Amino acid sequence: MITLNDYLYSGNTVLKILLQYSSDLKKEAIRTGNAIDLAHSNFLMQIIELLEHTDFLSSQSLRLKEFYLYMTEKYPFLAFTFKGRIKSLIRAEEKFNGYILEYIYDYYKAKNEFPSPTMIKNNLNCFRDLIAYRIVISLPKCHIKQGESRDQKELEYLYQIAEDLPGFIEEKGFTPQLSGHPDEELSIKLSDKCRAYYRDYVIKPRSAGYRSLHITFYDNLTRCYTEVQLRTKDMDDYAEIGDANHFGYEKSQEVNRTRRDIIRPGECPYFDEAYERLIKLLELDLSALDVNMFRAYNNQLINDGCGLFRGRQILPFEHLSRFQNDINI
Repeated sequence: MITLNDYLYSGNTVLKILLQYSSDLKKEAIRTGNAIDLAHSNFLMQIIELLEHTDFLSSQSLRLKEFYLYMTEKYPFLAFTFKGRIKSLIRAEEKFNGYILEYIYDYYKAKNEFPSPTMIKNNLNCFRDLIAYRIVISLPKCHIKQGESRDQKELEYLYQIAEDLPGFIEEKGFTPQLSGHPDEELSIKLSDKCRAYYRDYVIKPRSAGYRSLHITFYDNLTRCYTEVQLRTKDMDDYAEIGDANHFGYEKSQEVNRTRRDIIRPGECPYFDEAYERLIKLLELDLSALDVNMFRAYNNQLINDGCGLFRGRQILPFEHLSRFQNDINI
């Protein structure tokens, strides 16, 4: 069986690794008739296209910059950043195999039979965050009047910005996508015109305490999906260096994804292969890898210049509050 780990020790670039891994998976899929490996190969080709063709990323960044400039005028008292990244190769590979495991496990637990390859493939059409942008806001303390809650004021501005975003960015060639959440899970903080587009993890945080607003757009000019996340600085800190950071998240996912309690080895080859690939990734010693533009002293001290483990950065735009010593709201 072919795994990503097989290509991480020869000093190759991320692009070379992706090309070899995708090509070998496709050949193996054709030889064995494995429809999931073929879908896997096609998924890797999407990442290759993102890394090889940067013109459309420049186009997206310039159009998103228009909203950044709009915010600097409407909210000059806020400090905020616009961050953008392409999902890292290892993280994308983990999620792809994790989705396979979760879908097969849940289906088998509910029906006591395994889903068909076609059903598994259809469930893999859920990747809309290979490109993601993040808006992080912070209200300086000097703007907090006596008796006011900083958290509440920041939430007010966060939801105001969330209301502004879909209509503004739609004029720049993006189409907001329905979140797909049931009506009872839609945000009570957003207006009727925006509510169905957002996944509101602020009102209803994820299990690890992760909080953020998520919205997906289809970029009509570059013909790809793009996710935008909106957070306060405290939410971002919790996601990046708190209990909801990727190390903590992956530790919890290790339990959720690697489930062997009811599916025994040999019963479902698609589950077995995804399980093995994910286990190998979760057990990686990053310091032993030999990938061009990547170096790690351990699994925490990492200098990633190629998007192998940490997403490749597209931008940031940064704005600092113009007012530091006076209340101006």
